[in-house]
Amino acid sequence: MQSRFTIIMIALLCGAIVVAGCTSTPASPSATTPVSVSPAGTIVNPPSSEISLTTVPTDIVPSYNQVTVDVGVKDYLGNIAVIYQGGTGQIHVKKITATITRADGTTQTAFLENKKGFTVELEGTKQTDRVEVWVDMDNGDTYKINDVLREYRTR
Repeated sequence: MQSRFTIIMIALLCGAIVVAGCTSTPASPSATTPVSVSPAGTIVNPPSSEISLTTVPTDIVPSYNQVTVDVGVKDYLGNIAVIYQGGTGQIHVKKITATITRADGTTQTAFLENKKGFTVELEGTKQTDRVEVWVDMDNGDTYKINDVLREYRTR
């Protein structure tokens, strides 16, 4: 009799834990701006009066949602490789977005596939550019996981 009571209590406790983890509120949608699409399938925005080449701290991602996206150094043309490395949360990834803000104020947005090793090239300048990577999860949460400056290295 006592073992059946213990099993029922454990089942109720597990159910409460599962329900508590599934009640987060989704992030609010952001404002939209006019964009144009380049032939390569990336989105290119016109220069903005609010360009910022200052990085901000990234979000703290729960361990069950963690994924890694590497932002490479600039090559000799100023291009930057962004590489998806996967992680424990890759099963929950809905969308991965990489945005470059160039020194001249223009931006380019590219979407990465949820496949380990998938790479996109962002067209940078021969000056300092800012790269931000955002990950949207299937529960509605969005995390900024990278915000870095990439300088053009001269010899």
